[in-house]
Amino acid sequence: MTDAAVVREDMGTHVTETHTAGVRGDSGPEVARLVASRVLDVPDFPKPGVMFKDLMPLFADGTAFREVIDGIIAYHGRDSFDAVVGIEARGFVLAAAVAYATGVGVVPVRKAGKLPRATHSASYALEYGEATLEVHQDAFTAGHRVLVLDDVLATGGTAEATLDLVERAGGTVAGFTVLMELGFLKGRERLAPRPVHALLTV
Repeated sequence: MTDAAVVREDMGTHVTETHTAGVRGDSGPEVARLVASRVLDVPDFPKPGVMFKDLMPLFADGTAFREVIDGIIAYHGRDSFDAVVGIEARGFVLAAAVAYATGVGVVPVRKAGKLPRATHSASYALEYGEATLEVHQDAFTAGHRVLVLDDVLATGGTAEATLDLVERAGGTVAGFTVLMELGFLKGRERLAPRPVHALLTV
């Protein structure tokens, strides 16, 4: 086993399990190692040439998931935000957990056509196509401090669109956290000067 990865069989498909000695993240090496130990790389999904970062093993491990949620809250401070936004779809899992733990509301940012009332929308390019995201126009009251959560930061297109939507809907971005940042795609640079909190950077 190397520090980088080990290949295993999982339901007939080759996946790569991330491992962990030299990992880093904005909440320190212990949390970074925890996230890395629960990530599977799935090649050629959703299309050939894309390496998908599967975080379902982390979500399925109750103890690890609780540590991650507690780590996000500790980093930002439980009184630093009034609402939590989750980006479709895995961001919903994180946002709901953080919102529940801190007693604030949760707001979904969804793909186009999924929200029933008047929305703000933003279209953007991502690493394997294009997409449009939407948020309800009345999602926030003026000055609402909003913590935005997603699973992976890649090129930054999804995050940039979401942060803009929060502000257009009247919110103030209080923070942005991802479980994993793909540093080589330079999404953090795209979002500057907005701060990025990544539990694991690879």
